[in-house]
Amino acid sequence: MKLLKQLYIQVLIAIVLAVILGLVAPDVALKMKPLGDAFIALLKMMLGPIIFCSVVLGLTHVADMRQLGRLAGKSLIYFEGMTTLAMAIGLVAVNVFKPGFGLHAGAAPISEGVTKASTAMGEFSVVGFFLHIIPTTMVDAFAKGEILQVLFVSVLVGTALSVGGAKHDSVLMRGIDEGQTILFRILGVIMRAAPLGAFGAMSAAVATHGGDTLATLLRFIAVLYACSIFFVLVVLGGMLALCRLSLFKVLRVVRAEFMITLGSASVEAVLPRLIQKCEEAGCDRSIAGFVIPSGTSFNLDGTALYMGIAVGFIAQATDTPFTIGQQLAVLAVMLLTSKGGTAVAGGAFVKLAGTLQTVQSLPLSGLGLLLGIDRINATCISLTNLVGNTVAVFVLAKWEKAFDQQKFDAYLAAQAAGVEPADVIPAKGDHL
Repeated sequence: MKLLKQLYIQVLIAIVLAVILGLVAPDVALKMKPLGDAFIALLKMMLGPIIFCSVVLGLTHVADMRQLGRLAGKSLIYFEGMTTLAMAIGLVAVNVFKPGFGLHAGAAPISEGVTKASTAMGEFSVVGFFLHIIPTTMVDAFAKGEILQVLFVSVLVGTALSVGGAKHDSVLMRGIDEGQTILFRILGVIMRAAPLGAFGAMSAAVATHGGDTLATLLRFIAVLYACSIFFVLVVLGGMLALCRLSLFKVLRVVRAEFMITLGSASVEAVLPRLIQKCEEAGCDRSIAGFVIPSGTSFNLDGTALYMGIAVGFIAQATDTPFTIGQQLAVLAVMLLTSKGGTAVAGGAFVKLAGTLQTVQSLPLSGLGLLLGIDRINATCISLTNLVGNTVAVFVLAKWEKAFDQQKFDAYLAAQAAGVEPADVIPAKGDHL
């Protein structure tokens, strides 16, 4: 009974029940979708304010602005290195295993879903990407829920307070600190509904995309999942090993978020809790508050893997010549088109559509082959993105010497004792 009180166990049970319902009674399962939509909407509602409070409070503890510049520089170098490596692994795997070979789908018509994805991406440009980071107004960033824009405003406010010498006992700082405590308390209440949210999202997904889709493109799915597991265990596990940390211990910290992402196929649904948990597990507040929000746009390892495999798959499936030189050229384009946006289900498919529109060396109709299994792919992509961003926080905290090993060990000990620190709703006056 004690185990059943653990949030990740409750979510896992909900996912199993959702799969059964989706297979046995798909009509009923489809009606459960609003449960998942509502849960994700509640969490997205909390994202902007939590990022703002975490970043502002974190930056006010940064005495030297050069420290912030160093963190930003290291983060971007790390993000670009990891995503480039992920794409390269995807391209190598698709050339070795050839999952699309023999399909001969060159004459496939462009489906309505592909057209919508292409329209959603629009015309990509580097200048437009960076200009989009600047919101129309400071309030507009929060109203639209644009993560990069919220992060931009938060960095400006936090920097201004730090440079201006804002005292930590000032009314403004106490207000932001208390606001963060209240936000995390609200988050704790919302997370009680995580099993219902995962149940609704997963049951609808299984009902919509049953076994037929899995059988049709099983090779693509197998290559994507195998590459993701390889990337997590070897690449990300290796990075943590260099920092003298265990991958499996780090994954224990976010085991509940892993299950929620499995059910919702959305990393965005767990971002607020991810910031909170990394901080409680020993990472400095400024590191977690900066790396996680920026990582959702610049450190999408799962998205990079998927795009690397997908472009090769489309070339093979449509019998389109795709030389090594062309692959490297597409890789260079994808290093830009894979960035930005949010880590929601289907986001990688939209970015892939934008890439094909930009390079114009592969038929856009090939996207229709992947549309039917997008939900299955999105689950793997989101889980890899989640692990990638979690590892990034711990690695950068280690590099910046802003990691508390004793706090990390204490967190894991509390978990082992059956207490999930972040699941406890703080009492009035308590601070997380």
